Amino acid sequence: MNNQQYYCVILAGGKGKRLWPCSRQNTPKQFIDFFGTGRTQLQQTFDRFAKFIPKENFFVCTNHEYEPTVAEQLPDVNKDNILAEPVNRNTAPSVAWACYRIKKQCPKACVIVAPSDQAVLDIDTFVSDITGAMDFVADHDVLVALGIIPSRPEPGYGYIQVGEAAPHQGMYHVKSFTEKPERDFARVFMESGEFYWNTGIFLANVQTFIDCFSHNFPVVFRNVDKDDIHLTVAEEHDYVHEHFPVYPNTSMDECVLEKSDNVYVLHCNFGWADMGTWHSIYEAMSKGEGDNVVLNSHVIMDDCHGNIIKLPEGRLGVFNGLEGFIVAEEGNILFICKKGDSSAMIRKYVNEVQIQLGEEYV
Repeated sequence: MNNQQYYCVILAGGKGKRLWPCSRQNTPKQFIDFFGTGRTQLQQTFDRFAKFIPKENFFVCTNHEYEPTVAEQLPDVNKDNILAEPVNRNTAPSVAWACYRIKKQCPKACVIVAPSDQAVLDIDTFVSDITGAMDFVADHDVLVALGIIPSRPEPGYGYIQVGEAAPHQGMYHVKSFTEKPERDFARVFMESGEFYWNTGIFLANVQTFIDCFSHNFPVVFRNVDKDDIHLTVAEEHDYVHEHFPVYPNTSMDECVLEKSDNVYVLHCNFGWADMGTWHSIYEAMSKGEGDNVVLNSHVIMDDCHGNIIKLPEGRLGVFNGLEGFIVAEEGNILFICKKGDSSAMIRKYVNEVQIQLGEEYV
């Protein structure tokens, strides 16, 4: 298949609260060089896909607050391809907008949708898996999710139950999706051998995406996708922004994958991790002495075990006897918390801080 028909939609509109305080409302995690690589998570995502997708075929779905940041960090992406939603309506309406635009440009396009906050270790396998799947969906009206065999009972990930084998090597019918189960259920899922981690990366030919959107919310883009209507980009933008507040607040998983009967999962083995929570980062990163993870920070540690540390540049942290903690500092906040399943605790504290002290601390 000609890679000129490959298109990529990057999801970059999240607030990133689960990595608070380093990820803040004004600068969420996707726009941060979290690991000191010289590239932000958004830029690294673009770099991975740009190895096999033409730069002019990228779209970025984001919130209107972050449109200037996306444009600054991804100068190779056409500014008209930065789709800035005026209000948060989760991922499905934004991806639908991107797909309708892509269909106008290339009716035979194959589209991959990906979050902007993930790590991939084996790039060659990543490219091989995805280009093979793109060629498959070019000839089949199916949705394909990318799945990873679980290595631990991670409650912060979604899970895909695998069914019968499909015609394409390594691909299976999907029985069910489960979003972020309790740890005990996650352990049952892992031990059963029937479940993969849901990477949140999925693909289909553009017409299949359009058909799913038309079935699940048919009136949302009725004046954008008609073949006999040729809106300019500015006219389309005005139309979408006028109507976006009434669009359903729903994710791609809820709106498309869970409601479709033509969904497959591709077993992938390219070394993947979701960088969305402190716990998942800790589990994914190489451990230093004492099984500590130190993220681009200057520290002295004595008798410390199982911690994750993230300090600002120019700070020195000295720790003795610390075990199983998150220590994260950014700007006007120092956060210290037992590691565990920290996401619920962070949500609690972010809400309390916002109520008591205001937006400055969120």
